[in-house]
Amino acid sequence: MPTAIELAEQFQASLVGEASLAFHGLAPLELAQAEQISFLSNPLYRQQASNSSAGALIVSRADLDFLQANPGTHSAKRVYFVAKNPYATFARMAQYFAKLSNPIYVPGIHPSAVVDPTAVIPSSCHIGPFVQIGPSVTLGERVVVLGNTSISRKSTIASDALIYPNVSIYSDTSIGERCIIHSGAVIGADGFGFAPDFSATGGEWVKIPQTGGVTIGNDVEIGASTTIDRGAMSDTVIGSGTKIDNQVQIAHNVIVGNGCVIAGCAAISGSTKIGNFCIIGGAANFAGHLTIADRTTVSGNTSIIRSINEPGQHYTGVYPSMPHNAWEKNAAILRGLDKIRQRLRLLDRDRKTES
Repeated sequence: MPTAIELAEQFQASLVGEASLAFHGLAPLELAQAEQISFLSNPLYRQQASNSSAGALIVSRADLDFLQANPGTHSAKRVYFVAKNPYATFARMAQYFAKLSNPIYVPGIHPSAVVDPTAVIPSSCHIGPFVQIGPSVTLGERVVVLGNTSISRKSTIASDALIYPNVSIYSDTSIGERCIIHSGAVIGADGFGFAPDFSATGGEWVKIPQTGGVTIGNDVEIGASTTIDRGAMSDTVIGSGTKIDNQVQIAHNVIVGNGCVIAGCAAISGSTKIGNFCIIGGAANFAGHLTIADRTTVSGNTSIIRSINEPGQHYTGVYPSMPHNAWEKNAAILRGLDKIRQRLRLLDRDRKTES
């Protein structure tokens, strides 16, 4: 088990307390025990932290001052990791302990896997059962590809990526280092591109070949059952450090910047460009061919139909929930707003004429 001083040095935190104490993991404030670490990032939980049985706490300097001034039952032997950003330090420390406890994937190719002879697979990779790897696929060092995943021709996956079971990676997809792709994700399916050709007597939707690919940067995480479509002629691009939740739809030729977070069931239509460090709430949706400025926040269930050009703005377009009979009354008023506006204009015109 790592000691307090080893953890403090690794995660650049100031240590207050016994340096030789060892810890085996993290836990919530109310459950943590003497050999576990918890964290405090919200002052609302200061009293709970004071009373916690945790052997160590990750705290800010201000929270440390409070806890030392208001000691709890278990405070005497407690260790404190003082960090500028306790929540981020907790996340990094949690990654460290997760790696200690997660299964180690033994390098090698399972006998049931089907690997094209032209694929390049280093000996450090783990290829699970019933995996299919197509022609001219290239994997980096220590890539893990778990069961029933398919990787099609000319795709590349860089070092230390983890691909969970039942992922479909279409051709000409490029995935960066340390990416994590969860089960059921589909990367590189055809974009939804059709040209209308109709007349008075009938017609058809003519499919536009989707000949671009998908480029995914380093340290990207893609949630379960998320779909990222390939570009029509150029690539769909996901920037480094972006985190995408489950069941998100990203259409063809979308460009998502670096360091974005996109929550579940969001949908981004074709050729929209999302800036860097944007935050997109669950079930938010974007029309096509928009440009969204850096550091934009979009609340859940919000529809964005116009470009956002000023960085750092927060947009919300959710109508608050209410009892159904109240909603019906308000909806009736909304339907009549145009008539009300016309009446107000007429009244204003008459008032000006009289004056």
